[in-house]
Amino acid sequence: MTKVAFAICAHPDDIEFMMAGTLILLKQAGYEIHYMTVANGSCGSVEHNAETIARIRRQESVEAAESIGAIYHDSLCPDLEIFYNADLLKRLSAVVREVAPDIVLTHPPQDYMEDHMNTCRLAVTAAFARGMPNYPVIPPTPPVGKEVTVYHALPNGLLTPMRQPVKPDFYVDVSSVLAAKRDMLALHRSQKEWLDASQGIDSYLEYLETLSREMGKMSGKFEFAEGWTRHLHYGFCDEDANPLVEDLAQSLVLESA
Repeated sequence: MTKVAFAICAHPDDIEFMMAGTLILLKQAGYEIHYMTVANGSCGSVEHNAETIARIRRQESVEAAESIGAIYHDSLCPDLEIFYNADLLKRLSAVVREVAPDIVLTHPPQDYMEDHMNTCRLAVTAAFARGMPNYPVIPPTPPVGKEVTVYHALPNGLLTPMRQPVKPDFYVDVSSVLAAKRDMLALHRSQKEWLDASQGIDSYLEYLETLSREMGKMSGKFEFAEGWTRHLHYGFCDEDANPLVEDLAQSLVLESA
């Protein structure tokens, strides 16, 4: 049976910055890969209105997912409206049940903005509720009994909101797929002007490379890397389950090493 990995992030291009390399490597390892942002990118423009930029960003996300052979899933709400509430949880839980992932990749619990942290909480609970027949989801979707292992990426800037450095459990070497990761981000063409205006990022493509290189330095081994921390296993999988480490063993260094 084919293994499945599901990347769940807040906004279009979040996957590209912090986890696309790992997702591509999982695809190369034989996984079916899935791509979803909970919010639609509606606030990511100083030029277009919300409806227009959301439409543009959806198309860019579809193209990015297609570029690596990922299955795209539609967003659920506008930007800055990702809240940990029953409606969003039930809708995301239905998608998680439909995908039935072996691996969920998502944001860390602490990140620079609420949309990221709330997406993390929603993704974790949706994975936890995947097999609960008494939890109603929207639309109704049968529960799934398979195990799932949840992993958290490093935060944007590699710092907590209180500016504290974050170290992961392990690093994945993404040097061999950095070009594909960069090409994915380049498909989010609408974001160069927005990031320059809103966050002072001179070049979003160079920023992606800078983050990946910094994580590579943190690993002490790789030129470019992505960092991951495994979620506690209770309610998700066996204590020793660690498929990301097992299936990407040739591209990985443990922090404890």
